[in-house]
Amino acid sequence: MLLAKFTGWTLLALVRLLTGAQARWWGCPPKAEQRIYFANHQSHIDLVMIWAALPQELRSITRPIAARDYWTSSPLKRWITTEVFNAIYVERGGSAPLPAGVSAPPRAAPAPMPMRERVEPFFDDVVTLPEPMAPVVEDPAQAQLPLEAEAQPAAAPELPESERLTPGTPEALLPLQPLIDALQSGDSIIIFPEGTRGHTGEPQKFKSGLYTLATMFPEVVLVPAWIDNVQRVMPKGEVVPVPILCSVTFGAPIQVEDGEGRRPFLDRARDAVIALRNV
Repeated sequence: MLLAKFTGWTLLALVRLLTGAQARWWGCPPKAEQRIYFANHQSHIDLVMIWAALPQELRSITRPIAARDYWTSSPLKRWITTEVFNAIYVERGGSAPLPAGVSAPPRAAPAPMPMRERVEPFFDDVVTLPEPMAPVVEDPAQAQLPLEAEAQPAAAPELPESERLTPGTPEALLPLQPLIDALQSGDSIIIFPEGTRGHTGEPQKFKSGLYTLATMFPEVVLVPAWIDNVQRVMPKGEVVPVPILCSVTFGAPIQVEDGEGRRPFLDRARDAVIALRNV
């Protein structure tokens, strides 16, 4: 415990020396209430940056998410994310084990479930139609129309198997279960709704997890955040950080409006993050 605290202080001093880790509370004050901080994602040290920007009283109750495959790839990374950051591990390319007491519906051919945008499934009733009767025409010359001239209905698009998941089912919620457990325990969390790091400076489309959590926990405050310059500290593929002044700007909280759909909310949440870039 003492070693974890000492390591945390050392990392905090190092991050602030390299980046400044300036916190700018533009749209809301730092407050010890349960929150979901959602931010743009540009580097593996995003979670370290936003963790360092929070004051001590908020760091102690806020847990960042960490990609399990990266942050558990060595004993040191695992120890730091577990003991210092108290991070929540999430799967980037597959599914985690089913939580106790939850059983997923049986499937003929189980496959790894990527954390991608969920598409609402559609179900068309299958109806057996009688054989079509020959059209009744007054002009016999029109009775022999070629088959190609008949209008054919467009076939419905085939959805990938990984996207045929009903929202709210145990299978659909499985990748979010560690975050759900944390929120049920009263923790605040830090998430990156893009799901993977971007490279263009513009956040990618947000995945549906933020909407699911916001609707499951409407009492939790949703705070957008913009992490600036951190991609220059440690670009993708680099292992040695470069001293660059960075900042985290926290914006005004948002919430899911009555009747608001998933995609409109996610687009609005993404816009709220981007709007902080020039504040």
